[in-house]
Amino acid sequence: MKKKLRLCTILTFLATITIYLINKALCYLATIDNILNNTEGNYYEWRFGKIFYKKQGEGKPILLIHDLNAHSSGYEWKKAAVHLAEQNTVYIIDLLGCGRSDKPNITYTNYLYVQMINDFIKNVIGEKTDIIATGESSSFVVMACNTENNLINKIAMVNPLSLSELAKIPTKRTKTLKFIIQLPIIGTLLYNILQSKKYIEESFQTKYFDNSSRIEDLMIKAYYESAHTEHAHSKYLFGSIKGRYTKSNIFHCIGRLTNSIYIISGGSDLENIEIAEQYKKYVPAIETVSIANTRYLPQLESPGEFIEQIQLFFSVEG
Repeated sequence: MKKKLRLCTILTFLATITIYLINKALCYLATIDNILNNTEGNYYEWRFGKIFYKKQGEGKPILLIHDLNAHSSGYEWKKAAVHLAEQNTVYIIDLLGCGRSDKPNITYTNYLYVQMINDFIKNVIGEKTDIIATGESSSFVVMACNTENNLINKIAMVNPLSLSELAKIPTKRTKTLKFIIQLPIIGTLLYNILQSKKYIEESFQTKYFDNSSRIEDLMIKAYYESAHTEHAHSKYLFGSIKGRYTKSNIFHCIGRLTNSIYIISGGSDLENIEIAEQYKKYVPAIETVSIANTRYLPQLESPGEFIEQIQLFFSVEG
């Protein structure tokens, strides 16, 4: 019995060391190209961690906020920002837990990002600003505007989550999933599997882009790197997303806003177009438009057409 127990202990130890080394190797290989850090930027010393941001251009400020995902970052706005910066001061941020920003071991919530956006505008931008946000991040902007409506001017939402999806709350199952993902070694391995390069490639091919020929290898590498910087500590954000802690019911908030709100949808995804119409049905003042032959990331897949729509919405020249 003692021999069996000793053998079991040794095997467990060896398995743990093996998994640890696999995790280290995966993170090293994912970040070896150092794509994200080739971009110069600044850091905003926020109370929950450093927030990476890039400022370019001159003129009326526009804040660009990427989709909320463990593999997302300001890289999402790489192409569109160049055009916007010709006539505007453009701020591109990496949300806390993403890209080059800090990734503390905390529970990430909707209100955390609401605070972050408002504090960034007050302490870095210093004046009322227009905002363009993607996916779930759009809900943070709505909440931030509802909290302090003197900070945000016009809002453009790119393929926002449905109002019903945002209203979902944590359950025992989602809380358990969050706990497992955040475990030190096994959780990191699970995260590395769920955020593999193959998964990101499939996301681009089936969700993010309509035309796979537009997908660049550098995009895949940048997203894969973003998911694994700081030893894959984006898993803490990933766990909170899967646990539904980042969602918040914005039904009442969005109905009270007096800001001009625009929704841009990928024209090749009928679900996103339907979601935009749901928003418009709930708040008739919202304007919607779809960009043909694009899906979830029209600003990256078809930046020229995307900028044309932004020109109409924010009256800027691209």
